[in-house]
Amino acid sequence: MRISRPEHALYAAYMKAFKLATWVSPFREPELLEGPGSALELCGTIARGGARHVLLVTDRTLVRLGLVAPIADRLRGDGVTVTVFDDVEPDPTLALIESGREAYVAAGCDAVLGVGGGSALDAAKLIAARATNRKPVARMTGLFRVWRRPAPLYAIPTTAGTGSEVTIAAVVTDPERQLKLTAIDFKLLPIAAALDPTLMTGIPPHITAATGMDALTHAIEAVISDNAFARTTPRALDAARAIFRWLPVAARDGRNLEARQALARASYDAGFAFTQAGVGYVHAISHGFGARYHTPHGLGNAIALPWVLDFSLPARADRLALVARHCGIGEPDASDAALAERLVSEIRALNAALGIPSHLDALRAADLPAIADAALREARFTYAVPRYLDQRSCEALVAKMLPPAVAQ
Repeated sequence: MRISRPEHALYAAYMKAFKLATWVSPFREPELLEGPGSALELCGTIARGGARHVLLVTDRTLVRLGLVAPIADRLRGDGVTVTVFDDVEPDPTLALIESGREAYVAAGCDAVLGVGGGSALDAAKLIAARATNRKPVARMTGLFRVWRRPAPLYAIPTTAGTGSEVTIAAVVTDPERQLKLTAIDFKLLPIAAALDPTLMTGIPPHITAATGMDALTHAIEAVISDNAFARTTPRALDAARAIFRWLPVAARDGRNLEARQALARASYDAGFAFTQAGVGYVHAISHGFGARYHTPHGLGNAIALPWVLDFSLPARADRLALVARHCGIGEPDASDAALAERLVSEIRALNAALGIPSHLDALRAADLPAIADAALREARFTYAVPRYLDQRSCEALVAKMLPPAVAQ
């Protein structure tokens, strides 16, 4: 996909109009419950909301670990029938959403509860939408294409990364085309959510690291977006500061409830910020990694983040410096350029400390054109990026993430 400078101007003008539309749009937040035990408290909220039969969307690992049973039991104790749909896997597919919709209809459900990481919450959102919309999920991807209001939707995240519980987006994979598709619509926002750190204490360090870096990516891309708002930037900055402080703690001591709660809130705040300000090329590239190699989304973001920020720095040194100052990185009176470079260095250092590589082992040089093309198509009328890539420069950027043996 070749992009000329006039096309860049067209995309930028479109995103300015999109920013105005976003500013006047009716963004709301879900009713939020926080702290140990809040997941069980949410069950009472669901019952009081009138639900009589909930489809609980999750994955088999969480069922096996015993995290789902107490929630299902509490719902039943509150008079709500529960059908567990635990077929969710990483990168949920179009076919999986259809299976979930069939389970919802067959059981006679009237509400959906997502319990799990970003894949489970995104699947829950799309199953709820598919339950009330006749058209297939692929036709609901893009901007504001969910015509009918989804079934009543609730969320309990078990990782601190995607912030899906507060976003208006849901990602689904089309394996035949090796693409990740995103549905973006206000109707996809859950009614209520619970941030319960007790559900996160068993997350292994590598998943804690990847999901935390996912949230950090959301925060930073929201700050440097051309569509950043006064209402989003403070939340994104606070999220970034919390992640720099607490992510190494949680990765080292997974049972630290203070760290888990802080990261859960940071993920939520970063989600609030990016669902309005948008993300950028880090996500567009990482989605390509996930669709082609099944790279975990947080890991893909973590690898791509410093490389994309290197590219964006000339256009956003001031905003990156803002992040650095807010997070206590570098000397406050240093120049914006120096602080921006220091922030990128600190992100690389954090990745290294968490055991996250600087390159993607699965990445192949032959795939660079397709990954770059998909990233450009995803970003062009969706993300208010501070600096535009074209096909050649995007391929060159992604090539920096090749494993050293391939890059040589």
